[in-house]
Amino acid sequence: MGVTGTRPFRVVIVGGGTAGWLLACVLAAKCPQLSVTLVESPDIPTIGVGEGTWPTMRETLASIGIAEADFLLACDGAFKQGSRFDGWVTGAADDQYLHPFTLPPAVNTAALLGAWRASAPDASFADVMTAQAAACTGHLAPRQRAMPDFAGALNYAYHFDAGKFAALLAHHACTRLGVVHVQGQIVDTTAANNGDVATVVLRDGRTLAADLFADCTGQAGLLIAGHCQSPWIDRSDVSFNNRALAVQVPVLPGSPVASQTIGTAHRAGWLWDIALPTRRGIGCIYSSRFLDDDDAETILRQHVAAHVPGARADALTPRRLDFATGHRARFWAGNVVAVGLSAGFIEPLEASAIVLIELSARALAEALPASRETMAIHADRFNAQFHYRWDRIVEFLKLHYVLSRRAEPYWRAQRDPATIPPRLAENLRLWRERPPSAADFPHHDELFPAASQNYVLYGMGFAPPAHGQPDAAALAALADVRTRARRLTAGLPDNRSYLAALAAQAA
Repeated sequence: MGVTGTRPFRVVIVGGGTAGWLLACVLAAKCPQLSVTLVESPDIPTIGVGEGTWPTMRETLASIGIAEADFLLACDGAFKQGSRFDGWVTGAADDQYLHPFTLPPAVNTAALLGAWRASAPDASFADVMTAQAAACTGHLAPRQRAMPDFAGALNYAYHFDAGKFAALLAHHACTRLGVVHVQGQIVDTTAANNGDVATVVLRDGRTLAADLFADCTGQAGLLIAGHCQSPWIDRSDVSFNNRALAVQVPVLPGSPVASQTIGTAHRAGWLWDIALPTRRGIGCIYSSRFLDDDDAETILRQHVAAHVPGARADALTPRRLDFATGHRARFWAGNVVAVGLSAGFIEPLEASAIVLIELSARALAEALPASRETMAIHADRFNAQFHYRWDRIVEFLKLHYVLSRRAEPYWRAQRDPATIPPRLAENLRLWRERPPSAADFPHHDELFPAASQNYVLYGMGFAPPAHGQPDAAALAALADVRTRARRLTAGLPDNRSYLAALAAQAA
């Protein structure tokens, strides 16, 4: 791979931001024989796709050669150990559950459920199944500073400033990985005889040719929609949310840094709350069918006033984001592959946006065509793989809504059987007889495996199958979780202390 005739295989990435620069870094690091160019307009501001990652980001950063401490310091980063959901079931004050990044014990799930009922029926599913719940409650870091980069006592990901992350990636790509950066606004494309994109045309008359183009132009889909005319598949019949109001709220010195993204349900959507060392990113996600912009802004300000000590909620200026809910019919069409928001978006719940960029970049790096002759085969396989992933994302996000018992019109509409994907409805019937298992999610790289389904199901009060009985192995495994929770609580630093010591060492 990497040679067409006597020249290197050329990839031109159109658009920067997290999607463009992360793709550039992965391709240049994993395939150094490639010619990688990124072109972006200096006049178009970058819209971050999110500030939360999955644990996959640790492997990605290591593979492209960015040290963990450098990343945390440059991007105002913090650790993420899962997602907490407040108010999603009933809206009561004690309505809360956790979807952590650490798996339950590796013993029979039905026996584990029985052991939960027998040994700790009043405790939450996550509290019983993983020591990570105790770490999140205590705002603890998942690692000691003496540990090697990207190693931890618990599985973890990151929260970070998306704008700073894109800048770090751009600098690393251009200074360490040989990526060529071109600034200019693309105004047109030229077509090859077979319909491919031959070149992109810049406003100043320059043209850039490539064997493969990556469309990272966000919702505009400049190449995948404009040149390739790949249709948009609307998923708003299942996922209703289509707007967000976002603010960045400064925090008081020394305030706790939460270990998880917090999603708080409101009457027509939910609010995200992401803690960084210097600020919290807070936003209100909602459906314009059920809530107008003024009411959404009131909900956002009330949340900030109630949850961020010292914040002046009345002084904030929220930024409104409108987004289409869905994805492309073809993510790879001809010699154009869509990565990031140009491929699709289904609200930021469970932070699937950035991991899809990572997975797209890895898939391209591992199976890039050596020539145009095999590109259609690669495209078909890429499209099949990512259609499967988008369908599983839509189903898993919907799972968070269909189990709610909230009575507002928005939440009742979310439970309408006509809005529930058939495969999810089928699984819910099956899971009343037995818990989710690997048989339900057979792919080796499932985005949301059975463990994730279990955390949401039983976190939201889904009734476990009655026939599950505890056995000695399950009871012992839960006892080990309790012991490990005590040990980690005593031995791990809190997030604020960890990050402050890291910053002091670098000063």
